[in-house]
Amino acid sequence: MSGSSSSAELTARMRTMIDRLSPGDRLPGSRELIRRFKVGPATVARAIAALAAEGLVVTRPGSGTYVAARTRRRDDVAGTAWQSVTLADRTVDTRDLAGVAPEGTIRLDGGPPHPSLRPTRVLTAALARAARRPGAWDRAPADGLAALRGVFARMAGGGVGAGDILVTDGGRSALSMVFRAIAGPGDPVLMESPTSAGAIAAARAAGLRPVPVPTDADGLDPGLLADAFAMTRARLLHCRPTYHDPTGAVLAPGRRRQVLDTARAAGAFVIEDDLARLLGHGAPVPPPLLADDRDGTVVHLSSLTAPAAPSLRVGALAARGPVLARLRAARLVDDFLVARPLQEAALDLLDSPAWERHVRSLGAALRERCTTLAAAVVDELPGWTLDRVPAGGLHLWARLPGGADDAVVAGAARHAGVAVGAGSRHFPTEVPAAFLRLGFAAAADHAELAEAVRRLAEVDRALRLSR
Repeated sequence: MSGSSSSAELTARMRTMIDRLSPGDRLPGSRELIRRFKVGPATVARAIAALAAEGLVVTRPGSGTYVAARTRRRDDVAGTAWQSVTLADRTVDTRDLAGVAPEGTIRLDGGPPHPSLRPTRVLTAALARAARRPGAWDRAPADGLAALRGVFARMAGGGVGAGDILVTDGGRSALSMVFRAIAGPGDPVLMESPTSAGAIAAARAAGLRPVPVPTDADGLDPGLLADAFAMTRARLLHCRPTYHDPTGAVLAPGRRRQVLDTARAAGAFVIEDDLARLLGHGAPVPPPLLADDRDGTVVHLSSLTAPAAPSLRVGALAARGPVLARLRAARLVDDFLVARPLQEAALDLLDSPAWERHVRSLGAALRERCTTLAAAVVDELPGWTLDRVPAGGLHLWARLPGGADDAVVAGAARHAGVAVGAGSRHFPTEVPAAFLRLGFAAAADHAELAEAVRRLAEVDRALRLSR
């Protein structure tokens, strides 16, 4: 095989190799594959990533790549080919959303905060007390417990009352519900570019057509937003104005009213995805757009999941007017209610003085981790660019040097035992440059963050040498 052979050719050769091996057998290491087939590290990384996606191999950081267990022959599933025609084009790319990585991988791909950052004792005590309350296992109201709705209303501010709140099963399911309740299949939805990969997936799963609106250092550009509304006649804008995912930007004060006025003039709703509000790093947090909304333009989403624990699937949706009735109806059809014990536990947690202490300590810990990761990237990866060190959230947004391919870098990094997020998944349509999203919350500690960057620097050097 010549040095110019493609990763597709190498993948085919390796499939032949795998056919001669048994499940659990170790494949040759990257250096041996480079020597044997006369290819570069990037070609090897692409081939291994393709084989892993097919379920033919599994990678174990620090150990190697192994033949995966064979569960079914390809011929055994031939009878389901008709489903591809019936299902049609409604596929959703969820590869970066499942949060699964091989054992031993250092997680910089946006997983939930490390267990050491959770208020585990407070949560355990809250759930125990909730389970003992009279009626704890009775059916909860479809809108949510009145007391919990009152707490979420106070958190939202801006004159929001408990009657404007709908308790939800976390943030992601609430977003899916809003998309399906307000818009129909084929409708456009304006989205920041870049934006949350989960939001793009939720929009596409609802049959909507994401339309990008570029952002800059101050967040969403109101002029471009007005152009997008005029060209598409969209009825929905999804945005994350506070600690934007993935850039960490905060919508500038001078633009907040402009965004609302532009959406109101277009007769559109603004879905304010405020899931990062409790993930500030200690600086004052601006009020939500909802607090400045006079016309029922904003549908506001919040959640306790990220700052508390992955399994505390409790959030809130705030809206005013007929749209709230539409969302209540969607809730009754979708899942009817959020489990009462979880709501009782969330209420106990939010009413506890320990919750405020936890939010403050979490913010300080996130700030320290963010500083550690940013400094390591600047020191060891000088070709990578960080436009900002965010004041909140869980991620850094790194621009890769010219000529780099984010998918190749992410694949090679995973093979080296570091999971990172390919930036291309955060753009609704065309990708202007190569980026990576680097999370600093899921790693075990600062030493693990430093080790992750050291491995990324090795990957970067190897890929540059192969270009």
